[in-house]
Amino acid sequence: MWKKIVIIIACVLLAAGIGLILFPIISNEIGKTRANDAIEAFVKRSENAVEEYLPPYIKEAAENGDEEAKQAKPAKSRSEAIELGYIDKNGFPLSAKGNRLGGAPIVFKYDLEMLHTDSIEYNHGLINNQGTVDTSDYTTAALDMSKYGLSNFYCYLTAPEIGMRLPVYLGANEDVMSYGAAHLCNTSLPLDEKSTNCAIAAHTGYIGRIFFDNIKGLGKGDVITVNNYWESIDYEVIETKTISPNDTSDIYIKEGRQLLTLITCTTDNGVTNRYVVIAEKK
Repeated sequence: MWKKIVIIIACVLLAAGIGLILFPIISNEIGKTRANDAIEAFVKRSENAVEEYLPPYIKEAAENGDEEAKQAKPAKSRSEAIELGYIDKNGFPLSAKGNRLGGAPIVFKYDLEMLHTDSIEYNHGLINNQGTVDTSDYTTAALDMSKYGLSNFYCYLTAPEIGMRLPVYLGANEDVMSYGAAHLCNTSLPLDEKSTNCAIAAHTGYIGRIFFDNIKGLGKGDVITVNNYWESIDYEVIETKTISPNDTSDIYIKEGRQLLTLITCTTDNGVTNRYVVIAEKK
């Protein structure tokens, strides 16, 4: 009897031990798949953005001679398409009866252009105000992406030297940072223009996920690429260092320069600091 109990306990402990070993591996693979899926969806939204949209059922009716359908107005923006009843508030196409159809949300080039314009305006507004903005509130999204019919996913990072391919969301709050990296509000958005310093943070040591764990493997000359809706920007690593948690000097704009600053936590001799990778456009 006792022998059976011991064997059962041993089996349970063995299973638990195997589970503890496999959990981080399986979880990381799931996380990588989720990140890659999010990036692929981002790329498709960018590539498939439309100038205008007219629902298929209206096009079909017009082809069949329906005069009213022939006069139907194509939508050229998200707000216009919602007003006309072509899409729902999340961008999904609707049927003639107002039911959501299959497929991906409709993204309009007009809205991407507006996002680009507002992003530039946001960046220019920082240049002369970084000393007065609340640099402690990094959790707020720099822009409300829902205004453009988009998710909070703004861009993604790649760094071949360390095998990094990571989504970047707006606002460094915990919900966002459990899925990828986060842009710090009140720092520049990653656009291809000078007098910008885009600060992006991500976790290290997050259970079951690899975010910025490997950025210590980046050295001078290595390339980090930011891919947004409009362009790909190559930055070259120029410096790596450890700083105190309260040191914000590296995230400020340096006039005439185009910088990218990656930030994560690091622990040295029991003290938690910040590890920083500074890169500049090539």
